[in-house]
Amino acid sequence: MADAPQAQKVERIDFDRYIDLVRRRHLHFLIPLLVCWLLIWGASWVVKPLYKSSTLILVEQPTMPKDYVQPNVSDNLQDRLQSITQQILSRTRLLMIIGKLNLYGGAGKSLSTDDKIDRMRKDISVELVRDSRNDQITAFRIFYTAHDPHIAQLVTRELTNLFVNENLRVRQEQSENTTKFLEDQLETARETLAQQEAKVRQFQSAHEGQLPTQQATNLQILSGLQAQLQSEQDALNTAKQQRVYFQALLQQNAADRTAGRTSTAAPGGLAAIDAQLAKLRAQLSDLKSRYTDRYPDVLSVKQQIAEAEQMRQRLIADAKRTTGTNAQGTTSASTADEAGDVPPNRSTMELQGQIQANKLEIANRERSVEELKARIGEYQSRLNAAPATEQQLADLTRGYDQSKANYDDLLKKKNASAVATSMERMQQGERFTMLDPPSLPSKPDFPNRLKFCGIGLLIGIGMGILIAGAFEYFDDRLHDDKDIKELLNAVVISELPEITDSVEDKLHKRRMIFGWATAAVVLCTILVGSAVSILHQ
Repeated sequence: MADAPQAQKVERIDFDRYIDLVRRRHLHFLIPLLVCWLLIWGASWVVKPLYKSSTLILVEQPTMPKDYVQPNVSDNLQDRLQSITQQILSRTRLLMIIGKLNLYGGAGKSLSTDDKIDRMRKDISVELVRDSRNDQITAFRIFYTAHDPHIAQLVTRELTNLFVNENLRVRQEQSENTTKFLEDQLETARETLAQQEAKVRQFQSAHEGQLPTQQATNLQILSGLQAQLQSEQDALNTAKQQRVYFQALLQQNAADRTAGRTSTAAPGGLAAIDAQLAKLRAQLSDLKSRYTDRYPDVLSVKQQIAEAEQMRQRLIADAKRTTGTNAQGTTSASTADEAGDVPPNRSTMELQGQIQANKLEIANRERSVEELKARIGEYQSRLNAAPATEQQLADLTRGYDQSKANYDDLLKKKNASAVATSMERMQQGERFTMLDPPSLPSKPDFPNRLKFCGIGLLIGIGMGILIAGAFEYFDDRLHDDKDIKELLNAVVISELPEITDSVEDKLHKRRMIFGWATAAVVLCTILVGSAVSILHQ
């Protein structure tokens, strides 16, 4: 019952046992620690150092505002930078740099050309610098690693020049290609537009007078032709009436001369002329009520009235001369009448001349009427064909308008692209500027001796613990009462003190001194090595 409370007690840490373990196994721990540390730390001094040179290239935006000159190259800087990097890391460019600076000519003499190119690609790295606010690329860094710091600086300078010049070349080439493409497209659009214009002109020439824009003119001309036709028909009717009138006068005159009644011919002729004048004056009054004095029909009737009045005056004059003739004239006239040969007098000749003029006028009027009817039919056919012509012209015009709009748009883009190309040639566009020149590294980038020192210390500690633990695990000796209890499963009643002589005491002291000296040497060696690594950073 007395062992139960003791079993329930929490077993405390036995520091004496661990101290005894350290005293026994300190050499097994210190020696692997020192050896591992020396191997790793020493390797950092044996490995050939690598120096990294870097430069910062700023991405400058175009000096001309985009509102005035719109760039005609891609705005995706990351894609363009990736493309430029691939071009610079091409086989031709790298071989040019390798041959110019005689890279990898020492230990790498046995390397092939492809191995040198692969190795140089691994030694080059590009790091983008982004704006934290909008994640936009504002700059980028170029790194090159080499065993010689001056070589690293020279190669970095070559790479920087290649990036700057390649960006200018790529932007200028892309801008010129864009302008050339737009020029080719513009030329194609110009040819298409010229073909459309030729089709429209050919159609307009083939349908002259039937175009929609001429419809109002055709209507006016048709209206005028119809008015002229009406006027000509009225004039034709008047001429035909005059022909009947003149023929009646001629017959009356012939009858009077044949019957020997010259003295009464004038009154009969005057009556007919007076009747014709009354009719003409009534017609003139009717025309004046509808038209002006300068209307063609009014002028024609007035002329007929004047001619009738002149004829009336002539008849009156002839009648007076006939009345005052002597007996000889009467006898001669009677003899001529009896013979049946009545010569025409002056009035008859004038009437025959007027009849001939009237016939000519009627023929001209009829021909004019036919021509006017033909022209009216032509213009009516034009107006009838106008809807179909308008539809065909609309189809042609639609294609022409589309070609014209496409041409105008391409011309505007081509002019803007030409201005952008001029800006790129003047190096006023987006460009790369070396902000920090290639650095001359004074300390190696690899290996980091202080880091190797710490790694060696950690690995040495781990290896020392592992080896010391292995020795302790495989040691079957008993070192304290707990080992005896575990082995015999019995209670230890008493302990016998360790009996040593002077030789063993000296040996024990020597071991203690050697252990402490070893620990001091290991500690000092690690401290000195760390200090040296720090000083050479």
